[in-house]
Amino acid sequence: MATPDSSTENRSKAARYSFAARALHWLVAAFVICMVPLGLYMVSRGAATNFDALTGQLYDLHKMAGFILLWLIVLRIIVRLTRGAPPPLATLTPFERMASTAMHHLLYALLLVVPVLGWAGISAYPALNILGLFNLPGILPANEPLANKIFSVHGLLAQVLGILALLHIAAALRHRFVKHDGVLRRMWPLN
Repeated sequence: MATPDSSTENRSKAARYSFAARALHWLVAAFVICMVPLGLYMVSRGAATNFDALTGQLYDLHKMAGFILLWLIVLRIIVRLTRGAPPPLATLTPFERMASTAMHHLLYALLLVVPVLGWAGISAYPALNILGLFNLPGILPANEPLANKIFSVHGLLAQVLGILALLHIAAALRHRFVKHDGVLRRMWPLN
């Protein structure tokens, strides 16, 4: 016979995201936390240094990380579609459920669109070489004016993604430290 503590523990484990979903969530989060500031810094540095060698290496790092991020988010979406998500907690208000759904849809959309725009931009520029080691496959023909427009949209949407990520973090922390309702525990990587 299960004790009350063990049945609560079983319910909390059952209500968590799968290990794969949690691992991919935190891996994608680490990429975004690094990519947005790196993107802002490399653009600023490029303007200040007339694109010196270090700036070129930062761009290469950003391109490679963006390409990896794109495939991580594709994998994450596949995991989400195949394994699903736990049902919303009963403690969530209707507004919180709506806001959570909208936030997740926006984050998934931007996590796909921003790297694809970056890839399209480097294809149109063309600047597909990564650290002199290999070239990413091109997805658009060379067209530098188009590349500049794509990069403008890419940068703007990356900043929007960064802001939404901060709001997502703030909401998770609110659930953890104000509501104490277990929302953060469902995605926490440990246990």
